[in-house]
Amino acid sequence: MKKKLSFPNVFTVLFIVLAIACILTYIIPAGLYSKLTYDSSSNMLIITDTSGNKSQVEATQEMLNSIGVTTSINKFLDGSIYKAVSIPNTYKQVEQNPQGFKEFLLAPIQGVYDTIDIALFVFILGGIIGIMNYVGAFNAGIFALSKATKGKEFLLIIFIAIIISLGGTTFGLAEETIALYPILVPIFLVAGYDALVCIATVYMASCIGTMFATINPFSMVIASNVAGISFTDGLNFRTISYILGTILTIIYVLIYAKKVKKDPTKSLVYDQREEFTKKFHIKGDAPALTLRFKFLLLIFILSFLILVYGVSAKGWWFNEMTALFLVVSFILAIFSGIGEKEFVNQFIIGAADLLGVALIIGVARSINIVLEDGMTSDTILYFFSNLLSNVDKNIFIVLIFFVYIILGFFIPSTSGLAVFSIPIMAPLADTVGINRDAIISAYIYGQGLMAFITPTGLILASLALVNVTYNKWLKLIMPFIFMLIILAIIMLLIQVNFS
Repeated sequence: MKKKLSFPNVFTVLFIVLAIACILTYIIPAGLYSKLTYDSSSNMLIITDTSGNKSQVEATQEMLNSIGVTTSINKFLDGSIYKAVSIPNTYKQVEQNPQGFKEFLLAPIQGVYDTIDIALFVFILGGIIGIMNYVGAFNAGIFALSKATKGKEFLLIIFIAIIISLGGTTFGLAEETIALYPILVPIFLVAGYDALVCIATVYMASCIGTMFATINPFSMVIASNVAGISFTDGLNFRTISYILGTILTIIYVLIYAKKVKKDPTKSLVYDQREEFTKKFHIKGDAPALTLRFKFLLLIFILSFLILVYGVSAKGWWFNEMTALFLVVSFILAIFSGIGEKEFVNQFIIGAADLLGVALIIGVARSINIVLEDGMTSDTILYFFSNLLSNVDKNIFIVLIFFVYIILGFFIPSTSGLAVFSIPIMAPLADTVGINRDAIISAYIYGQGLMAFITPTGLILASLALVNVTYNKWLKLIMPFIFMLIILAIIMLLIQVNFS
């Protein structure tokens, strides 16, 4: 009897992509743009040329203009632009630096080092979830919520999608959503949906918010600053795109969710239903929602509200978020009602459950490391910038969109891609007679689209939290991707012709 072929494990997928990335460093010529940074201690601009030599120049607008950087000098001085900016017309090929077998082995290790802040956040969160599951607080809350939404479970999808997409479009809510899956998946399962409905609701909403960003400081504001325009330029078009994209997302998820609820065998993960029930500690009985459980759940929910406030208003990142959940774990230790030894044991068990997720994030980072060390990204940017010269404005903006889809794979960081590419791409808008805000929209739409599927992003870590394979996600998401491509192109063409 033949053994049935199955889709590779997520780690296998990542190492295959890593191997391909290493091969690309042999094929794509190495090249670099000179880079510009600001040193606040000396109040000087630092130019690093393609050979790595550094020189200091005066931090003035005249100096920026002379080297072709159209950004306002004030954006460097006030810290709005804090990453190295590519300097136009400085690209040079450099000595090839292919990433061989040694680099293939070392990159995942370096990737884990680089993402240790995220890993610690995941571990602490896993420990808290382990405690909440062990004492039964989550189970009690899930059944209470299920009872309250009986017959109107679809409202969960709409409410959660709107909230998360708003977070994505305003402050770039993305990595933080990792914390939501272990909590929301059992709620969706008890409501009669499958795990993919939960992943789609959370991940698609986050991606649609970041793809059609409006005032996101990590993408729109930085990119506009680098382009030398206000982030409000083109805001009306992006806002309409965001609203349409969010509506499309909710309808798409609701259609799949309704199909699964009506006939569970239609679920793309139907064969894993028992696995999910066991993994997320869903029991057949409905435990009472005691006063202790209500208090524990209240503390847990408040921690997420504080997290959202800290990230959006105080500039928190993973260090602060991890510290917040560490405080929550201390509170749970006091009020959980279990002994100190049992608390520590269950906390460690919960953290161990998310070990794979932390490693996946690190290995995904390794792909970007080999591409950066192989110095291929600047060459790709240089190639496309030359290719796009002197074409019709409508063809130009569509091609720019697809260029950013490609660049989004190599550089998943929104702020990193902005300072890397916008100084080169934005002046091209002037040559074809369109406003630079259209370039900003094409940049965020293209990179945002890749976030739905790229292995170098968050999707594999999100799927690993729920034990869903990548091929099942692709089967669900690919029709939606084509819809988004059509929506993005239509909105870009409208922006180019009516702005």
